[in-house]
Amino acid sequence: MEQCNKGIIKSLDLAKEMLLLSDEGDALREDSGCGVLYGIIRDSAYKIKKLAEAEREAHIIKGWWK
Repeated sequence: MEQCNKGIIKSLDLAKEMLLLSDEGDALREDSGCGVLYGIIRDSAYKIKKLAEAEREAHIIKGWWK
């Protein structure tokens, strides 16, 4: 595997973990401050996921993704 692809895979894994954390935290929160925190984590996860998926597609097109 190309070294540059490892970072993309780690980024996708990180986004997945962030989404799980935001779902768990949001379900257990007791105040609006936590809701804001988990909302920011969720939004950030979706942004990371979108960028990482776009970069993965670019690598596939370039033939760098196996």
